[in-house]
Amino acid sequence: MSTQAGETAGHGTGRRERTAARTRKAAALLTAAAAVGTLTALPASAAEGAAIPPYAFDPAAQRIQGAASSADADPLEPGRTYRDTLKKDGKVYYRLNLDTAKNSYVSAVAVPRPGGKAAYGDGFRISIQDGSGRECGYQEVNFATGDHVRPLTGYARRIIHPDDISCQDAGTYYVLVERESDAASAPDDWELELQHVNEPLLSKIGPDKLPESWPSGTPAPPAGGPKERQGGAGFHTAVSLQEGEWRADVRPGETLFWRVPVDWGQQIFATAELGSSDAGDELVGNALALGLDNPARGFVDLQTASYRGDPATAALAPQRPVAHENRSSYETATNGMRFAGWYYLTATLSPEIAQEYGDGPLPLILRVNVTGEKKAGPGYAGDPGLFQVTGDDRKAAANGATGADAASADGTMVALAAGGLGLGTVLLVGLGAWTLLARRRA
Repeated sequence: MSTQAGETAGHGTGRRERTAARTRKAAALLTAAAAVGTLTALPASAAEGAAIPPYAFDPAAQRIQGAASSADADPLEPGRTYRDTLKKDGKVYYRLNLDTAKNSYVSAVAVPRPGGKAAYGDGFRISIQDGSGRECGYQEVNFATGDHVRPLTGYARRIIHPDDISCQDAGTYYVLVERESDAASAPDDWELELQHVNEPLLSKIGPDKLPESWPSGTPAPPAGGPKERQGGAGFHTAVSLQEGEWRADVRPGETLFWRVPVDWGQQIFATAELGSSDAGDELVGNALALGLDNPARGFVDLQTASYRGDPATAALAPQRPVAHENRSSYETATNGMRFAGWYYLTATLSPEIAQEYGDGPLPLILRVNVTGEKKAGPGYAGDPGLFQVTGDDRKAAANGATGADAASADGTMVALAAGGLGLGTVLLVGLGAWTLLARRRA
């Protein structure tokens, strides 16, 4: 009885306190909405002189410290993303605990400090080794363009296959990341973004022989004119695309990221055209780099174009249709087209452009073709995870959603953002809902 009396006596006071709290929350939201409105209303000229946005690391990435010895290596868990730092000529180990029911891939994105110098061939090597030091798989990536740095991506793999005799047992394996640097290269540390993903095995062994012929002709460019679709600043914020012609702005030293869903049996073709400039006519070699990485963040292809003020185009080499049997090839690009999912396009503008044409953005036209009929998958024995194209993926490609949108736990915010509502509008909608609720309770 005394408890009930206490609750009744405090009811009016509690209601006033809750109303005051809602009022304070509403005021804070209104202030935030006003601030967002101010930010989004800044003139374009205010952004032109701003610093290039840094690489967008996955905010959920866990900090880890690579070990100098395999004996001290910390584990990388599947489905997780990690961050580390790699020094010049550095060499770091991580541990994997692998079974015999899945293939495993570990990728590394090396992010040098913007504006740094790189000699031709600078880069890193990533490998997976067993306890005897035998390599299961590796990839080497480098600054083929020379002179300037950009994010580099590569992966290593451990594959379960009845014809292989090494790396087939369950147990402890190691990931080794080694940085290869020229003496004249910038000594700055590189930030690393690491990701460990698994691929289920097939329910039954299928064909693994590459077809002798495949459609390598370049299709006609997409029609309809370019639509605005600015790229993201990293894999996590890569902007989704479907087949079409897309317009963006890229600044000297900047790398933009997009992603395109490519299903089994389909091919991806892409070109990047750098628009003309009347600021000069000096030749800049390897001014534009267009790259392609696969769903496990493995390097597939990179093509470059020089620039002298006229339109210049970099075009990816024709790639085979996505197929499980592509993994039987020793050729990097073919081997990389081994599974369905999001394929990533990157466009980097050389910082040397600023010396001849100014540090403002140049227009970029990205033309993407996805050809071929969708085919049935190879018959995975489990959930394909990343290695499939879903209906939601196709919707994201049509709407221009980012990887960060897909990872967001708040589906309402994602839906509102896709509908074109700004954060200020979202906050005002929320404020109206709280006000209505307060009135009803009063």
